[in-house]
Amino acid sequence: MRVCTETIYRFIYGKEDQALELYQHLAEGRRKRRSRGSRKPRDGTFPAACRISQRPDFIGDRSQFGHWEGDLLIFQRDLGNANVTSLVERKSRYTVMIKNPSRHSRPIMDKIIETFSPLPAFARQSFTFDRGTEFAGFRALEDGIGARSWFCDPSAPWQKGAVENANKRIRRFMPGDTDLAGVSQRKLIQLARHLNDQPRKCLDYRTPAEVFRAHLQEGR
Repeated sequence: MRVCTETIYRFIYGKEDQALELYQHLAEGRRKRRSRGSRKPRDGTFPAACRISQRPDFIGDRSQFGHWEGDLLIFQRDLGNANVTSLVERKSRYTVMIKNPSRHSRPIMDKIIETFSPLPAFARQSFTFDRGTEFAGFRALEDGIGARSWFCDPSAPWQKGAVENANKRIRRFMPGDTDLAGVSQRKLIQLARHLNDQPRKCLDYRTPAEVFRAHLQEGR
């Protein structure tokens, strides 16, 4: 018997079954379901030329290396403003994690620039984000490392599925109630290394680290 995903979510978050606390078994561990239309559109901040519909096909079909997806992992507000930028290279599924003290866009962009600057230009050609205000300073990426930015349609985070999938993997180790005060950047690097060393069926059972290194050596 096949049960659609929406049916499962409705059961987990239904009023009659809230006492079961089945949400704890979800990757995000979120107590309340987030509305798909909860974010306001910000078309003025993200111009039409940067829409995902304008993104070249070679990014969408993963045929070219060096194109990333990014997102922000948020934790309980009472634990502070710290958060984590998660970034995934689309072709290799290689994951990078960066700790941030706040959700201010320019510092987040500066940390991405600092982290990716050592890579050759062909390995950091573009980033795809959602329309959160934390990514409003995207032009700094082009000025800093020459990387283009693309943005999902409003209320369509599934369009950056690679990083959404990575986030679910990360949440197994860092649920929403994690206190980032006790999590250093070194620990995030160690967790990313663990994820990057896991063989993936979609990579013919190679690891993201192996595929990423191979593309760096090939120079494309």
